[in-house]
Amino acid sequence: MGDDDGDWLMVARCLDPTEAHLLRACLEAAGLDAMVADANLVQTHSLIAVAVGGARVMVPEAQLERAKAVLEAYHRGDFALDDDTDVGEPRGD
Repeated sequence: MGDDDGDWLMVARCLDPTEAHLLRACLEAAGLDAMVADANLVQTHSLIAVAVGGARVMVPEAQLERAKAVLEAYHRGDFALDDDTDVGEPRGD
């Protein structure tokens, strides 16, 4: 990420920190820079998650529109695998 990418802006908000990290990983898989803010606070103090607005998924301002498009495609199910998709043999890592 260069200095000219601008400020980091919120592209999504999640009450579940795990969902926020899933969306971050989806954005990173699409080649975007992304981070999750407030996940530790929401996970530690789950009773105030709504009050603080949940965990925020953030991207650089220059990547905001592309990030929105990636998340819209994710929510539409464009990245879903069919039940009969061959994902290969498990790795022994």
